[in-house]
Amino acid sequence: MPRSRGSRAARLGRWGTVLATSLSLTALGTPALAAATGPSPAGGPPRPLHQLFDNRAVSEDADPAGADFDGSGNSLSSGALRAAGWTPGRVLGLDAARLTWPHSAPGRPDNVRADGQSVRLTGGGAITFLVAATGGEASGTGVIRYRDGSRSTYTLTAPDWREGPAATRALTLPRVNTPDGPLAAKARLYAVTVPAARGRAVSSLTLPRDPGPRTDLHVFAVSARTPDTDWTGSWSRAVGGYTEVGPWTDRTLRLVVHAGAGGPRVRVRLDNTFADRPVRIGAASVALQRDGAEPQGAPVPLTFGGHRGTEIPAGTQQWSDPLPFPVSGGTNLLVSFHLPETVTAAPVHSKALQRSYLSAQHSGDRTGDTDAGAWTGSLTTYPFLTGVDVGGGAGSVVTLGDSITDGNHSTEDANRRWPDVLAERLRQQAEVDRYGVLNQGLSANRIVTDRYPGEGVDTDTAGTSAQHRLERDVFAQTNVRALLVFEGINDVRWKTPPEEVVDGLRAIAERSRARGVRTVAMTLTPCGGYPDCTPEVEARRTAVNTYLREHGTRADGGPFDALVDADRALADPEHPERMLPAYDSGDGLHPGDAGLRALAEAVDLRLLAGGGHR
Repeated sequence: MPRSRGSRAARLGRWGTVLATSLSLTALGTPALAAATGPSPAGGPPRPLHQLFDNRAVSEDADPAGADFDGSGNSLSSGALRAAGWTPGRVLGLDAARLTWPHSAPGRPDNVRADGQSVRLTGGGAITFLVAATGGEASGTGVIRYRDGSRSTYTLTAPDWREGPAATRALTLPRVNTPDGPLAAKARLYAVTVPAARGRAVSSLTLPRDPGPRTDLHVFAVSARTPDTDWTGSWSRAVGGYTEVGPWTDRTLRLVVHAGAGGPRVRVRLDNTFADRPVRIGAASVALQRDGAEPQGAPVPLTFGGHRGTEIPAGTQQWSDPLPFPVSGGTNLLVSFHLPETVTAAPVHSKALQRSYLSAQHSGDRTGDTDAGAWTGSLTTYPFLTGVDVGGGAGSVVTLGDSITDGNHSTEDANRRWPDVLAERLRQQAEVDRYGVLNQGLSANRIVTDRYPGEGVDTDTAGTSAQHRLERDVFAQTNVRALLVFEGINDVRWKTPPEEVVDGLRAIAERSRARGVRTVAMTLTPCGGYPDCTPEVEARRTAVNTYLREHGTRADGGPFDALVDADRALADPEHPERMLPAYDSGDGLHPGDAGLRALAEAVDLRLLAGGGHR
């Protein structure tokens, strides 16, 4: 049985009195308040989530006492939500899921306190919840039911809306409404995804039971992600932070991307990750690159829900509509988009190693330009653009890593990063499926520690930790079949104990296994000669590699499906703490073009499909 909410007033002081008054008004004929304060029924037939709403989280700024999210009279600001683009009924793209922010007006029921309610749900694949907890972090176990009559369990954990981590939040609001007015304090909402059985259609789910007398787990929206089996990832970059740009006003960006996989149609993904405000896209297009900013023929317009432009709310993403546009693997594309309004900060991938182009200030929509005349500026970052998919294909392999995967010290504009070479190898063989390769390397990224804190404008674009970005940068990528994990050298260089690095690697592998993603570890490569690669760093690196070689794979009782010994592929046999001189870019840490090719060639392609050797 669900716990009674009647005792809540007794333990909330004067705000308990307000709640008791609200309950008495219900008896006098105020059904909205009854829905807002009464418990949702547990069990029973599945119902749409909005029919179960029993709590009011959002209040108008002019009426801050019109909602009580946490039982103490505090609530989310409707004005702050509007400023972020999170308006009632808005569809939000979060980690490849489409979640609808409640249609409710401020002061009306807009979320359910989880307590075993049965929710109607359709779709397949992983399930994403839009949640927050009050009274501390809340966690519980629920049940997913499938159309074939089977079921599985899941664990849902919601961070606290005031004290939860910034690194994994979906949205941060700058103020909270209190009974005494606005308070300049952060409030956070979270998109949390749980695995579901692959290949089974979901019919409903049961929410976790009430987590306890002082804590509530609030659910605003839920969606079953639709598997992208008709698409293959051709290109991607991870967002490393939210940093100052421009300002850009009424300008067009023309970004150059290297397509790793080909197909008969294309779509692009734009991300407003980490942002605190929406961004408007006036128009967008795609073209094959001829030279520099000049396309081969007229760029083809992209649409978003049938419209030339779109607005992307803070923290969310949008895919363009599918476009019939043949793409050959190994070619460069020009993706152009117009920013009609002033943009002062943007989510970026900072280490593009590729020159892209920017039109002049106030130059208008240049997405259809067929010559290079308008492109007076250049960029060496990737703002907003995070993915390009092609239709059909075998699916995607994700490379999760740091600056070595990002391609630092490789030749600019030459596409010689090791994931580029891996994509080339896959295109040119027929032994395994020709997967697309998605490069999710971030320079200076770590497994254990966040570099970018997860919110706010910051000069650090090294990203949140690999563990914190795993959902967004791996599981939410297109049709992921395998993951190569090549990270940890920055952790050991910055004094993280090897045991913590190993724990982080294990956690990544175990979460990947739960999603049905084949996961391959790569040993840490030598860094002798780099200024901070001391004997102590070498000892920590060796300890991580020893674990991976002796206990890392499932054959040895470990969590990874297979291992690529990147260390032995690059190390100088006579000085194993150093790279072979032929592979070294010159700084001792980053391989040059030859070393990056050697890394890609060390990957037995059969490991990506389940065969091969360790």
